[in-house]
Formats: sequence, C-alpha cells, structure tokens
Amino acid sequence: MEKKFIGANDPAVRYMGRIDRTLPDAPRIVFAGTMITLRFAGRSVSAIIRNHRFFNKMELGLLVDGRESKLTFETDRERFTLPLVSGLEDTEHEVTLFKRQDASHYFDFFGFEIDPDAEALPPLPRSDRRIECYGDSVSAGAVCEAIENVASPDPEDTQGVYDNAYHSFPMITARNLGAEINNIAQGGISIFDGTGWYHSPDTIGMETAYNKVCYFPEECGFTDWDFSLYVPQIVIFAIGQNDQHREKGEDPDITDPAYRKLWKDKYKDILRDLKGHYPDATFILLLTVLMHDRTWDKALDEIVSELRAENFGDVSHLTFKRCGKATPGHPRLPEQYEMASELTEYISRLGDKVWE
Repeated sequence: MEKKFIGANDPAVRYMGRIDRTLPDAPRIVFAGTMITLRFAGRSVSAIIRNHRFFNKMELGLLVDGRESKLTFETDRERFTLPLVSGLEDTEHEVTLFKRQDASHYFDFFGFEIDPDAEALPPLPRSDRRIECYGDSVSAGAVCEAIENVASPDPEDTQGVYDNAYHSFPMITARNLGAEINNIAQGGISIFDGTGWYHSPDTIGMETAYNKVCYFPEECGFTDWDFSLYVPQIVIFAIGQNDQHREKGEDPDITDPAYRKLWKDKYKDILRDLKGHYPDATFILLLTVLMHDRTWDKALDEIVSELRAENFGDVSHLTFKRCGKATPGHPRLPEQYEMASELTEYISRLGDKVWE
C-alpha cells in the first residue's frame, strides 16, 4: 500500500527557523538549527527532500520523542525519500528533522510520508517566547561534538561530522527558556564583506547575510528575508571572532582608530536596522569563549555606550566568565553548555517582562 503523504504546506507540519518559503510546497532549509516537526500516530515516518551539497559529509539531525540521532546520506540534487524511523509502537509520536550544519549544504523539503493507516496530528501550541541569534561557527555548533578535543585545537578534516547546531549555546539557551529561536549563524562570517572566512576568497560578511534567507551566490543567490514573519523579543548578536582576518590584503587592525570606527559604525548600522524591525526587542552583544584578542570585547563595550547615548533602547554586552580564553579550537559540548548556562541566567535576570 502507498504511504500517506503529508505535504510541506500541511498545517500539521511545524517549522522553526528562518526559511525560504517562496515555494510553499517546497520550502528551502538553509540556516543551521532549522527544525521541521510532525506529530503523528503510527509506526514509521520518512521525509521527502532534495539536498544541495557544497562540501562535507551530508548529515541531518533527528529527534524522535525527544531522543536525538543523526542521518547520513549521499543522494544529492535529486528528490528522494529519506527514512527517519520505523518500528515504533502504534501510538502518538513527535519527530523533528533539523539541520546540523551551516553552509555546507541546504535542502528543499517536500513533506513527510507515514503509514497508510497512520494519522497526522495537530502541532502543539507555539511558545510565545522568541529569540534570534546572529553568530558565527560557534553559534552554528561547529565541531562541538569533537569531545576528545576539549580546550584543544580542532581535529583535522572532520568533514562536518562533529557539527551540531542543536548543541550550540544559543539553541541550548532557547530550550532552557522555553523559547523558539531563529539561528542566523554561519561559520567564518564577520561584519564586513571581504573579511572573515566565509565564502573564501570573495568572503561574504554579515552586512550582506543578516537580512537574507539564502546567501549562497552560486546556487540560490541572495533572497531577502521578510522580518515581519518572525519578531523576537531578544536578539543575540555574537559577531567579532572572525573579523581580524582579510583573505586579500592585510588583516584588519581593531586598534587602528580609523578601522575601529569603521567597524563599529557598520556593526551599529546592522543593529539599528534590526531595531527598526524589532522596536521592542532587547539586544545582547557578546563574543564567545573561543580564544580571541579582548580588544574586540572592549569595542563591544564602546558600541553599547554609544547606542545607549542615542537612546537605542535595551542593549547590553554579556562577557562570559572565560570569554576569549577557554579554547583555541571550537567550543565542544561542555563549553557550549557552559556558555548557555551563563546566557540563560543572564536573560532570566531580565525578568518575565522581557518576553512581553
């Protein structure tokens, strides 16, 4: 018997994340941590996708009734059926397919398949708490599962198998607080185009990507995001780790007054634009425990002071206890959870009114 098809646009399918919905029957899943959830009564479920690979092994994350696993596959640029789970008890279940990696790939989602006698169930109510995070590879959970390399450099040629956005500090924080999150995180990204590491050698910065839903010029080009689709109460802005690198020419020097002003001005321009879309949001600026020159943290202090002077609204700088000195490699699971614990406490101290 044929499987029962639950299309991507079916009201039983729940999404979390910044998603390209230009084609409602085939939404494009781009950002790390984006989730697709289905509640159903039945024994098995599959997903229909078309993957677009750039590099790394292709893996997606899976939650089945809260139990996490991952799916590795090789089919690329063809529509195919990806089995998620089978052999379940014939009762109610919840499955979530999520994107573990950042720009190593994206995929088009067409829907789920369940058994002929199974039934799709209405999704659970959404949380009224919403977070948005703009970040780099740390926020995307890059190499976080390389647990044997805690406080050490990254292992070589990992092929993305240790990447897992689900265990990045912003997404852990969102779960701690019972909030939804749009995780706008991309490894290697900086503020400016032409700096950082993303899309080398013609690097793309957050100045180009922050208001996009697709930012892969060779494939889907640049597609604008409609900010009215998701209005967070809290915006985390975690950029600055990669900004000291320029692929072409000399590396930027944040201690140079002229460049420092240039960098801060563009940083503030992005925040002002976001504030225009989210006038009541609380903004939290931060850098992570990954080793870096603390001069960049001082620049964030200056940005906060300057924004407050112009009556920007609620904006602050969170400095983690081990900011910039915990590890020369990407934060592993213990360090991601350490940052999430501190960020959760920081936001909790703001009180319930921050979610109004």
